[in-house]
Amino acid sequence: MNIRKVGENIALLRKTKGITQSELGERIGVSFQAVSKWERGETLPDTALLPDLAKILETTVDFILLGNEKTVGYKGRFVVSDMRKGLECLKNTGEYLGRENIIYRAAIDGINNEMNTDIEAAFSDDYVFEAFLAEAIIQNLIAGQYVDISDVRNSFRHDHFRNIVVDYCNRYGIK
Repeated sequence: MNIRKVGENIALLRKTKGITQSELGERIGVSFQAVSKWERGETLPDTALLPDLAKILETTVDFILLGNEKTVGYKGRFVVSDMRKGLECLKNTGEYLGRENIIYRAAIDGINNEMNTDIEAAFSDDYVFEAFLAEAIIQNLIAGQYVDISDVRNSFRHDHFRNIVVDYCNRYGIK
């Protein structure tokens, strides 16, 4: 493992997210000086911090430590059309059970609270729907899943979301 490369990876991911060294340090529970030392390749983050660091930077511990030198296989594979169907099933749950049904409300309220959003807006707006689809795909990538890049390229109507997901795929070694 190249300590300088680890620092470069952290700096790149932090800057991509628009987070300052101070903000990252505050969120992870270290000083901005510690973050600066990591990024300069002087020290490495404590191993106990790596999972939280990866979550904040929306990446994997492997990527932080190895960059594109991915050595761990994917945990599974998914298909974008199945993800789309899953979101459509959530919409249909409200139609079948009723939008005031406690089971439907608990699922919707849980998603809205966890994501600080209104997922029901996605049920009537294709652009918002694709935003949620993109987020679902990204979450699977973060969790170590694999998707075929051509599937991603062919599954979006809106270039904006297609490009975001393709960028994430590239970040996780999917070309």
